[in-house]
Amino acid sequence: MTNTNPLITILGPTASGKTSLAAALAKEINGEIISADSRQVYRSMDIGTGKDLSSYEDTPYHLIDIVDAGDQYNLAEFQEDFKKVLKEIRSRGNFPILCGGSGMYIQAVLQEFKFPSIPKNDRLRSELELLSLDELKRQFETIALDNPYPTNPSSKKHFIRAIETIEWQKENEHPLENPSEQISHLIFGLNPKVDVRRERISNRLKNRLDEGLLEEVESLIAIGIAPEKLIYYGLEYKWATLYLEGKLDYSEFYTQLETGIHRFAKRQMTYFRKMEKDSLKIEWLDWQEPLDKQIDFIKRKVALLD
Repeated sequence: MTNTNPLITILGPTASGKTSLAAALAKEINGEIISADSRQVYRSMDIGTGKDLSSYEDTPYHLIDIVDAGDQYNLAEFQEDFKKVLKEIRSRGNFPILCGGSGMYIQAVLQEFKFPSIPKNDRLRSELELLSLDELKRQFETIALDNPYPTNPSSKKHFIRAIETIEWQKENEHPLENPSEQISHLIFGLNPKVDVRRERISNRLKNRLDEGLLEEVESLIAIGIAPEKLIYYGLEYKWATLYLEGKLDYSEFYTQLETGIHRFAKRQMTYFRKMEKDSLKIEWLDWQEPLDKQIDFIKRKVALLD
């Protein structure tokens, strides 16, 4: 193997089993895990973000619990933090394993993107301001299927900016400047069949509620985090906050959250397909194979780089 171990990336939609695979692989090859999850950076947001830290056991992990809940953490900060952690892991002679489902975070560090400022479109904004939140949501869901957006808008302001960004991307060949693959890497993906994925998502949601998802959100509100900030984080935190504020009954909360997670998983897969179009090769693993066979496949691919 070369003196600089390649970066191994494990990606997949939510509930695909990527964390279990990354943790098992790390134990086999003396690896350290770098989280590529845009919400796991926040402290005290454990159940809703699915940190599953117990699965790592004694495996070192990075970029989890590095920002206080209520703050905002952006892609540029992730890029800088990633570079520091990658250098540290390689200095120890260990394998860096990037694991997560935030496609834009992964792509940004693999291809070292520099993001330009996407200009405001006053004409489009004027039209969108006339729409209700539900109408904006439907428009976003329609265009995001073919034009992936990396985050989950929650407010009217966020939906307008998301639609504005996607429309700009459609008219410009690539929203990113000077991509260049400078990091030695291999990417492996897990993509269970849609019906399997949906069942896993539904089961996991029930488990998270049993584990205290609503209580977690209550505790965040109790320490002074404004509801609008929690809504900003989307999915579990958005819908749980709306329920706790009495704006939804339990049935509405559960149904809308479950639907939102299913849609998010679909958008994740759409983004991964976009990554492939952007010249990032993803080796899609057989999701039905046991972990040891998946790990053996990865180890053979890594050995070929020697």
